[in-house]
Amino acid sequence: MRLAVTGHEGQVAASLIERGRDDVEVVAVGRPALDLARPETIFAALEAARPDIVVSAAAYTAVDQAEDEKDLAFAINAAGAGKVAEAAARLGVPVIQLSTDYVFDGSKDGAYVETDATAPLGVYGASKLAGEEAVAAANPRHLILRTAWVYSPFGRNFVKTMLRLAAERHEISVVADQWGNPTSALDIADAILHAAAILRDDKSFAASGVYHLAGSGETNWSGFARHVLDASRAFGGPHASVRDIATADYPTKAKRPANSRLSSAKFADVFGWRSPEWRAAAEEVVRRLERFKI
Repeated sequence: MRLAVTGHEGQVAASLIERGRDDVEVVAVGRPALDLARPETIFAALEAARPDIVVSAAAYTAVDQAEDEKDLAFAINAAGAGKVAEAAARLGVPVIQLSTDYVFDGSKDGAYVETDATAPLGVYGASKLAGEEAVAAANPRHLILRTAWVYSPFGRNFVKTMLRLAAERHEISVVADQWGNPTSALDIADAILHAAAILRDDKSFAASGVYHLAGSGETNWSGFARHVLDASRAFGGPHASVRDIATADYPTKAKRPANSRLSSAKFADVFGWRSPEWRAAAEEVVRRLERFKI
């Protein structure tokens, strides 16, 4: 099976390349050959990749900057994602689209399920929701995977930021009133490869639709930070104390959901795959980062 993933440097793309198995060839397709802001590049780049399944992982992810760059965010996350799905449909293959917890406003008491009403708080979430709609309209053979709080050994992410700050200071202030499921991109890659193997042989694509895919268990940002730093200390890396603060104490241009918890029960039921517990997954990433000083 040949799997084409959009984006060269994204956390999910890098994780898919690493996790690729003997029976799965993962090909990353990104700029300049494929540029979501230049829709005329998309079909030719994917056609050249000769995929059996397309994973649409590239996105505009600058949450605060999106408030000032609405047109660009929508061009990439909505129109661009739709063009990727359309290209996959023209090639006769399914598309797996990565989406986000930011499609919700965070007001629910409990974990969000796929049928809950969407209500994005900012431009980034709105652009990703529009992308979900464009993908579903362009290619009936689609999986839309909403995830949250993604980290990995690759790229920029919360875990790497905490380790960097711990090497520079004794105390780090971290928001304590936002809750979610920390999710390793390595686990997202494993889930995608698992689902892709099933979808390859499912000509009817009966499993098409929206799914949540996040780490098992929940915490707040400060709890996530404490666990990361405790693991770092255990592996001989930097450590700092964490001071709880409120969202109001750390103002950002874009409003974040107070509750980003996602229930991944539907994905587990349909595909028979469940994310590892978030603490163990985070420890593995910290161990790698400290061992190899990434």
